[in-house]
Amino acid sequence: MDINLQKLHEIKSALNKKFFERENEVEGILVAILSRQHMLMIGPAGTAKSALAVELTKIVEGTSYFQWLLTRFSTPEEVFGPLSLKDLEEGVYKRNTTSKMPEAHLVFLDEIFKANSAILNSLLTLINERLFYNDGHPIEVPLISVIGASNEYPEEGEGLEALFDRFLLRFEIDFIADESNFVSMMKDEGEEVETPKMHLEELIQLQNMADKVKIPDEVYETLSTIRRELQDEGIQPSDRRFKQSLSILQARALINQRESVQIEDIAILENALWETLDQKEAVCTIVRRHSQDGLAQRLSAIENEANEIYDSAVRDQSTEAGMEAVQKISALSTEVNKLKEENESRVTEIDHLQNQLVSLKNEVESSRLDTAYYGETNEKKDGNGDQTGVFFRM
Repeated sequence: MDINLQKLHEIKSALNKKFFERENEVEGILVAILSRQHMLMIGPAGTAKSALAVELTKIVEGTSYFQWLLTRFSTPEEVFGPLSLKDLEEGVYKRNTTSKMPEAHLVFLDEIFKANSAILNSLLTLINERLFYNDGHPIEVPLISVIGASNEYPEEGEGLEALFDRFLLRFEIDFIADESNFVSMMKDEGEEVETPKMHLEELIQLQNMADKVKIPDEVYETLSTIRRELQDEGIQPSDRRFKQSLSILQARALINQRESVQIEDIAILENALWETLDQKEAVCTIVRRHSQDGLAQRLSAIENEANEIYDSAVRDQSTEAGMEAVQKISALSTEVNKLKEENESRVTEIDHLQNQLVSLKNEVESSRLDTAYYGETNEKKDGNGDQTGVFFRM
């Protein structure tokens, strides 16, 4: 396994141990920074939104981090930096952005929807275009991801629709539900976990790897089907949102150490394709229905069936049972070959199952020959004069 992928796996595991019932949000944050997208967490106070976001400062070393709690009275100086008095004396309207959002790689904005008109336009441009206009000149910023948090959704008519739209990933967070997890949280058991770290250069390498994750045609076709069904429900995510969603599918596949996106990765889009709260339930239903990986389910069913056939032959230990088992496993192997022809992008996992079937078939055939030979000659007996078993798992 690539060392960076191993480190990514360790980070995800550590965060899941540290934060109870936050698996989806942990994955969301990792997906966000790998895909260079932005993520929003919405939920009541005291649900670890801030604590989870602050972990970004510990995950990635070598980055600039900016965190701010917005209020209705937040000023541009607080977020973008104060005006340079020296430049102002010369008639230049320029901000000193040191240690402020324009110079940050990772940003956490708490109470994001408290953003007022004084900072909103610059905030939108910075988040969406990675540009900050200083003295009228556009400056490229190093921003990777913004993590936003809010206790509530923005009210209609507040002019925050564009800001809400900038967050491709949106997660609702609630209080811990499981009693045992609640007790563990009270005991600070998660606090003992040390989160592994990666350097900015390693993150960039992972981002490049995510960009190269393949997207098979079946995924594109499924997204088109989802889009059509959403339209039938009166829900119309923008073309831009669908296009950007491809990057989070690639990131999710990489996190799960795969070289291509699978249908099951589409499940994360239930947190991306709704635009208003009343659309959320319909979007979740449609996305979940189409993110069921039919091929993976069939391969799993074939594997289970093959093991049941093998176990049955082991229990019976007769030549007839062995012959029947070989025939049934051969039929499954034929089906797997057909699935391989129809799913060229999934060859690796299909070949893995095919190898398992070949091993089971060989075991049964070998054991069947032993049974036939020793059954006829009666030469293989144990200490009690009973015939010994001849089936073995590899």
